[in-house]
Order: sequence, then structure tokens, then C-alpha cells
Amino acid sequence: MGNFYGDKHRELQSRFGTRELADRLEEMIVKDFLDDRDQSFVSSRDMFYLSTIDHDGFPTVSYKGGDPGFIRVLDERTIAVPSYDGNGMFLSMGNLIGNPKVGMLFIDLEHPHRLRLQGSASVSADDPLLADYKEADLVVRVAVRQTWVNCPRYIHRYQRLRASEHVPRVEGETPLAEWKRLDVFQDVLPAKDRGRPEREGGIIAIADYDGQAGED
Repeated sequence: MGNFYGDKHRELQSRFGTRELADRLEEMIVKDFLDDRDQSFVSSRDMFYLSTIDHDGFPTVSYKGGDPGFIRVLDERTIAVPSYDGNGMFLSMGNLIGNPKVGMLFIDLEHPHRLRLQGSASVSADDPLLADYKEADLVVRVAVRQTWVNCPRYIHRYQRLRASEHVPRVEGETPLAEWKRLDVFQDVLPAKDRGRPEREGGIIAIADYDGQAGED
């Protein structure tokens, strides 16, 4: 790859005697494509972590979830994911439009395994894949620059209990996010959500709310 390590990485590798190990690992695990095993793993995930860079140069990390298959491996160097309804801040998507550099972490908490991916993202409201994702606002395509697996020894094992009922699905109506029923948001809800709180359980006073409004 040639530029996988920078000067500061090299300084630490020299300090702790791991430079030769780091070089061997780069040779063995760092690729600029997803092999068959990687593709199978990525496409089987129902969640991932997305790292983007904001307008001030700060990185931010967001959790993204869906049903298995919502991450599409289009070819060995391209993946696509939807942007579902969030809190209206569009932090991740806005960051990607401003700076396409992206990091992604795919992880299996039941059978410890993780894969990291860096690439360049494009965001579109006209992508033909948008029709395949119910209620998605945008589609993100990521061109793979580098990908590699990490040792799973520090992954704590968790068992998956159930899928979120809020993931948009072809069958049935997607429930309204509870925080959208809070009284303080009623005058600023987007048009698609206006009137839904009254129809779906009523408006909640913020003083009585014990949940969280969530993050993009």
C-alpha cells in the first residue's frame, strides 16, 4: 500500500519494537478490496459504526442499524448503505458531503470478529438503490480505499435479542420515534411527521419523558 503508516505510527512502532510486526501485518491483512469472505461478512451485518469528519475537522462516530442485507456489497471495491430517518440534524450525511473521507467498523459481537474499512463516500438522493430502501432519504456509496481485519480478543460477547421495530420494512408502518411526540418539538417537526403524534399515542410533556432523543 505504501502509505499505510505515517511518521508518528513509525515512531511508536520503533519505540515499542513492533515495526517488523507492523510491516508483516500490513503485508498480510491490509487490502484495497473486499475479498469473498469480507463481502459475505459485511453483507450479513445488521449494524455498523460510521466515522466522518465535520466542518471543523473533528471526527464523529455514529451507529447505523438495519436488517441484514441493508449493507449492499456492489463489487469488491464498492459498498452502499441507506440513510434512514434520524433526528433531522444530518450530521453524518452533511459531514460526508463536506468531506468524503469515511471510516467504517463492522463487528460481530456474538462470534467475535471485526473488519475496518476506509474509503471515499458519495451521497445521493437520486441513487437507483433508493427504491430498494423503504423510507430512506439518501444512499451512500463508499469506494474502498483500505480494509483490514483486527484481532477480536477484546470484543466482549453479547447476544442479539431482537431487531429494532423502527427499522423500515416493506410490510407494515414504521412506528413513530417516541421523542417526536415530545411537546417541545411539535412546531418544528418536518411535514411528513406533523399530526402523527396525535394519531399515535398523543403528545408527551418533556417533563414526563424519561427516554432519550437519540443521535443522528
